[in-house]
Amino acid sequence: MNTKPMKILIIEDDPIDCENFINRLKYNDKFELIAITDSDVEALKYVKLKHPEGIVLDIELNNSISGNADSLDFLTNLKTLNLGYTPIIIVTTHVNSKRTYDILHRNGVDIILYKDHPKYSAEHVLNKFLIMRDSIPKSSIASFQEELVDVEKKISDCIDTEMDLIGVTSKLKGRKYIHDAIAYLIQNDSNDIGVIQYLTKIHHKSGNTITNGIQNAIIHAWRVSSLEDLSTYYTAKINHETGIPTPMEFIYYYVDKIKKLI
Repeated sequence: MNTKPMKILIIEDDPIDCENFINRLKYNDKFELIAITDSDVEALKYVKLKHPEGIVLDIELNNSISGNADSLDFLTNLKTLNLGYTPIIIVTTHVNSKRTYDILHRNGVDIILYKDHPKYSAEHVLNKFLIMRDSIPKSSIASFQEELVDVEKKISDCIDTEMDLIGVTSKLKGRKYIHDAIAYLIQNDSNDIGVIQYLTKIHHKSGNTITNGIQNAIIHAWRVSSLEDLSTYYTAKINHETGIPTPMEFIYYYVDKIKKLI
């Protein structure tokens, strides 16, 4: 039996259903909830960034603001991500149509649960995930998870090394923002979510606070590091009027540099 929590993503627009899932997952150590979203478009970004093992997909997202009311395109777009593994997908729906179900299964859906069935519940959906998980060969999942951890650690270590070389020390608040911004952009090429917006979500800070923290870290590095070190390890052109790179110039320089290094 797999002892690691199962990472799941829930794509659902019904507030009551969302609340039911949250209540069931709150004290359940068999699962790790990576996100709940009512947008199939945003869900694709979570899949690429967080790599859920299981996905709950409501195919009718009529209340979605930023996504499509019909989430069938999610299944097609999911295949283009080239994840290197196949997540377990459970569709939940009020639709009771054999033709629709056949289309869903052909598009990679493992289980379809009819919401109007008397036995339907958030707990029922989660139990189906555990059953499916135990029926899948563990070697493929384990090897992918290990490979993912290795890549993420390699990226993280590389960022830390580069920051140390130019004097952006771990004591600076902006160092963490810089690290997470670079890691996010390297692993998420289709960055429709702006990097500052992403940082505000995960650090619960304002955009100004994050931008200022990054800028202060850069200013500190240019004050304390030797010109020789800076010219050796940061080779991008710098505006002569300011004498230092902007936060975005700095971040994207290291995104490109570290991509080449790894």
